[in-house]
Amino acid sequence: MNITQFFTLPAVASSHGHEVDFIIYIIHYLMLILLIGWGSFFIYVLFRFNKKRNPTADYLGVRSHASSTIEVLLVIIETILLAGLSVPFWNKQVNAFPQRSDTVEVRLIAEQFAWNFHYPGADGVFGKTDYQYFDKQSNPLGIDPNDPQGKDDFSTINQLHLPIGKPAIIYLSSKDVIHSFGVNSMRVKQDVIPGMIIPTWFTPTKTGQYEIACSQLCGIGHYSMRGFLTVHSQEDYDEWFSQQASSSDEEEGGGDDFWN
Repeated sequence: MNITQFFTLPAVASSHGHEVDFIIYIIHYLMLILLIGWGSFFIYVLFRFNKKRNPTADYLGVRSHASSTIEVLLVIIETILLAGLSVPFWNKQVNAFPQRSDTVEVRLIAEQFAWNFHYPGADGVFGKTDYQYFDKQSNPLGIDPNDPQGKDDFSTINQLHLPIGKPAIIYLSSKDVIHSFGVNSMRVKQDVIPGMIIPTWFTPTKTGQYEIACSQLCGIGHYSMRGFLTVHSQEDYDEWFSQQASSSDEEEGGGDDFWN
């Protein structure tokens, strides 16, 4: 029997997702056992030690050490969960980033109430950014127009595109308040904090479109802060990337205010 049938978790679309789900299943089964065990014990005590059966107080109390044994057993189980599962998974998935030569890198700049994605262009190098160049219409990311490495950069709003089977490193930052980048199908959730650049990474394993939600209450329009991650085949991603780069070159050649 498939234990996942007892949960309504979203379909897994990342390489590490099954490990996250396994930890969730283990913890919830442990909580279910505790609920049934302690609930049954509570009901037993209500009937076993009611006033009718025990008209006078027993000042010696319980003589068995069964409860202490159970508590020690629970401590051992929780230690195994923490030291045997959670910490190794954290070191593997959170601390150990993949080699940059094998990854797709994207900057994410969150704001009330949108996700701005910054792609480095064909040269693979992000252009410099500075708040003095920020313009909500023509330069929402504040890319330095004098930096040659930023000439081929391009951006999207609320639309993140990635290829399948390739680790993606997303550098998270915020213009205003704390947001939280959440893609449930990728089993990714990371706070986005003003004044900090926080990297997170995952490897998509299924093509398709997945919702990006803000998981942190960030203002009156929080409900509308919604984006989409589209996972392409490598060929489709290369085609999409080329189209975006071409559009960026045309804007530059056309004398858009962004570059002048």
